[in-house]
Amino acid sequence: MTVYPLIFKVGPLSVTGYGIMMVVAFLVAGWVMQQELKRRGMGTDYAAEVVVWAVIGGIIGGKIWYAALYRDLGSLFSRGGLVWYGGFIGGVLAVAFNSYRRRVPLRFTMELTAPALAVGYAIGRVGCFLVQDDYGLPTSLPWAMKFPQGWPPSTVEHLRTLGADLPLDLPPGEVIAVHPTQLYETAAMLAAFWLLWRLRRHRHAAGWLFGVYLALAGLERFLVEFLRAKDDRFFGDFTLAQSVAVCLVAIGSFVLWRCWDRGETTTGALR
Repeated sequence: MTVYPLIFKVGPLSVTGYGIMMVVAFLVAGWVMQQELKRRGMGTDYAAEVVVWAVIGGIIGGKIWYAALYRDLGSLFSRGGLVWYGGFIGGVLAVAFNSYRRRVPLRFTMELTAPALAVGYAIGRVGCFLVQDDYGLPTSLPWAMKFPQGWPPSTVEHLRTLGADLPLDLPPGEVIAVHPTQLYETAAMLAAFWLLWRLRRHRHAAGWLFGVYLALAGLERFLVEFLRAKDDRFFGDFTLAQSVAVCLVAIGSFVLWRCWDRGETTTGALR
């Protein structure tokens, strides 16, 4: 299957599928938090605050991580150049700062944002698919996809630079079918969202649900990275993203242990 990027013009502006899905991701994440606040009988304004701070921190963090990873300071001031883990760390720090500023218990904020993070990430990966970024290694599976106008295109020449084992007689410009790993991640994190949404009513201390999210997100990314077309090997055959994913699982496991039924409730903020 050959797939082309979603890009169209609105006057002088180029609108991409990635940009559209990022907006949708933040809106849906905000809506998810509003539903949880309503369930608790609380005001919903805090959800909008979280989204705004997450956007600000996410953009700053994502750009700093990209600039450091690719040694490209110019990307700090460009339209593109974002990395998820940098955006995640930046967004978490910004939301935590706002939580402290508003005197909202941090663990309540962690609890509130867990399902929203999962569904937001799932939608964001659809955006990556629509611009054909972050795809996987070559495969002959029935659902493999070719990205002739991807970012960059899934050509023999490009895939070889990432260590893909391809026959030597293939022309450098030939477009190769690859794993649509963006969609794998979307499916995995939608499943994680479903689980997190069901676990909201599970009896636990505030913050426990965030630990579940971290563990699931880290595990998902660690596994998908084995199929990604990447060359940022950090520790042996493991990528930088896998190293961070292991840290997420470890932190998530600690949060799960720390927040397991401490005699606290998950209510009590933003009355």
